[in-house]
Amino acid sequence: MAGRRARERKARGRRRLIGWSVALVVVVGAIIAAVVVVPRLVDRFSGPEDYAGPGTGEVIVQVQSGQNGYDVAAELAEQDVIASAEAFTDILVADPSIQLHPGAYRVQQQMSAQGALDAILDPANKVELRVTVPEGYTLPQVFERLERDLGIPQAEFVQASGDLAQFDLPDDATTLEGWLFPATYTFDDGVTAPAVLQAMIARQAQALDAAGVAEADRQRVLTFASLVQREARLPDDFGRVARVFQNRLDINMPLQSDATVAYGTGNLHVVTTTAEERADTENPYNTYARPGLPVGPIGAPGDTALQAALAPTEGDWLYFVTVNPETGETVFSETYGEHLAAVEQFQQFLRDNPGWGG
Repeated sequence: MAGRRARERKARGRRRLIGWSVALVVVVGAIIAAVVVVPRLVDRFSGPEDYAGPGTGEVIVQVQSGQNGYDVAAELAEQDVIASAEAFTDILVADPSIQLHPGAYRVQQQMSAQGALDAILDPANKVELRVTVPEGYTLPQVFERLERDLGIPQAEFVQASGDLAQFDLPDDATTLEGWLFPATYTFDDGVTAPAVLQAMIARQAQALDAAGVAEADRQRVLTFASLVQREARLPDDFGRVARVFQNRLDINMPLQSDATVAYGTGNLHVVTTTAEERADTENPYNTYARPGLPVGPIGAPGDTALQAALAPTEGDWLYFVTVNPETGETVFSETYGEHLAAVEQFQQFLRDNPGWGG
């Protein structure tokens, strides 16, 4: 009798244990469902994670050429501009007409996906760099200006300009001098030195194309135009300066340009030269000692100088001298005697202005 009661107690114990085990499994299953299954169901029916606010702070996002919407979305999520890439791409998929353009854009962090998209599509948020290169600037001056306004070290421009093979230049171009067209340029933030130089070269090629300059003549025309750009002071004088040089070339008379001599010496801030400098036959830019045009451009000619070089003003002048460097007044002469009289005017200016440092 006692044995039977013992067996019954054991059986009841096993049933209670099984009941507790089942209950434990149910509880664990409920927890798993709450932690894993339910959030997935919520995500499925509520959509991807997205920030609700307009955002805070500021961050620059770069949309690279060749990137698709998924690439841009991943970048936005990486910088915490949006909560999830899916929220952004869902908008793009829903409206295939949306076009993302390369560039750098100023946006905020923790924006809604729609807000981030609107910010990137708004031209006012595009970050741009602007630089103006004056006419007549030499390569070192151009690089200095580019560094100042674009924030790219001059060393990067020097390095890039040393690899001429990457640019579309004629075979007789040995440097980029003369090929960086003087104008105002706008670049996206993050632009590289080679890309800047390529844009300036393309603009120069565009000017040459518009002027009808054949590819075989481009280096010569730029060299001629650079002399005109450097020597002419007033707009009306560009054509006359070009005519003086052309008349001298026609009769094999040395050009005798102080600007070319100075360029060859590396002294780019004067309009006069010394007798010793003018006698230096080792200077390849010395148009006193060497016939014809110099070996290459001496600066960046603009449209006015280019047009003057291609169509000089009609006249028989062989000489010119700037008699007043402060105003740019220049006298053009047909004979050497007339020229000497004009030179005396310049000498008188120097006597009247002993502190002039030109």
